[in-house]
Amino acid sequence: MSSTPAQFRDAPIFDADQHMYETPEALTKFLPQRYSRAVQFAQFGRHTRIVINNRVSDFIPNPTFERVAAPGAHEKFFAGENSDGLTLREMQGQAIEAPPATRGPADRIAELDRQGVREAISYPTLASLVEHSSADDPELTLAIIHALNQWMAEHWTYNYRGRLFSTPILNLSEVDAAQRELEFILAHGAKVALVKPGPVNGLHGWRSPALPEFDPFWRDVEAAGLPIVLHASYPPLDEYVGRWEPPHTQNFMAMSAFRWMVLGHREIADMITSLICHGTLTRFPKLRIASVESGSSWIFPLFNDFDELVKKMPQNFPEHPLDVFRRNIWVSPFWEGCVSDVVNTVGWDKVMFGSDYPHPEGLAEPRGFWKYAEGMDVRRTYDFMGDNARRFMGLPLANPDSSAASPPALSTA
Repeated sequence: MSSTPAQFRDAPIFDADQHMYETPEALTKFLPQRYSRAVQFAQFGRHTRIVINNRVSDFIPNPTFERVAAPGAHEKFFAGENSDGLTLREMQGQAIEAPPATRGPADRIAELDRQGVREAISYPTLASLVEHSSADDPELTLAIIHALNQWMAEHWTYNYRGRLFSTPILNLSEVDAAQRELEFILAHGAKVALVKPGPVNGLHGWRSPALPEFDPFWRDVEAAGLPIVLHASYPPLDEYVGRWEPPHTQNFMAMSAFRWMVLGHREIADMITSLICHGTLTRFPKLRIASVESGSSWIFPLFNDFDELVKKMPQNFPEHPLDVFRRNIWVSPFWEGCVSDVVNTVGWDKVMFGSDYPHPEGLAEPRGFWKYAEGMDVRRTYDFMGDNARRFMGLPLANPDSSAASPPALSTA
């Protein structure tokens, strides 16, 4: 891009939000035989749907990912430039074959080179619906997640050339099983892991994974120094919204305006509230937790509520909750959001760039973010576009000046 400002051309980018498209065998290749009928792909007319534990899901329109929306196809919608009132489906145009970079690590590294991205965290896509669809059967959930983690370790590896960090999943429905899965992924080189933001269904019913009974797991995570990402997933409030209007589809591309408004990003705010109010982040102050692809509009109201609550219930907070948030939580705002607001709220060193490539709601070119950036000097660009993600991951910084004292507040001009 000839018009790209120099600092965005030169900044060594660490993209904290990229994705893979799994192959159909990702959930089944390593699944024990007794669960062979629990995960199936079925044909409904012209459409393929995934069926988990006899529950059909259309949350992801094409779970085989043979044909996908082009990267960045929905950019104008999310940038608020949809003056023609097009639906997401109308906006995306013709589907394309899944780019090779979405299917394997060697091709992804070549794509990172083309994009000018030095490192990236890569999340599974299909996995976003697994824990929701199988929640009524915790043993099945654990089996599918372990099978997916095995496939990911074999097909992508968890750390490819020190540049591409794929995220195995840790499901906390059972503490012992979560500890065993943690041992497995660490033994296979995991540098970061994924936890669904929301309660889990286990031996004692639905519970917050931040309650003290889960401390053995979080103690092991802290001891391993493993960063944990809370990535947006199947909305846990979907059934609640279904009581307000007919739940004719789960497909995010066909959601109503009401569903868009109500679902929002409540799950990430509730998850982080639990981690703070239930004391996990105070008991384990070295945990590194990141919110990815949940935006940032929830942060200011949450901070305001915490500020008010601590005045009413100081006995419940051995540390001020805002201090805990700023110590333990990193945030990757939506690319179309206001970075300055997040920086000035949670801290200059805790805000990470994420493109959401290759999803249609992401950026086709990570460097294209410069069109949405505001008030960033060279130092701030290096921090946001890469070094803050390296801080989260515990990797060396690209800009040695970034280790200096806090830069000035970020201007919104």
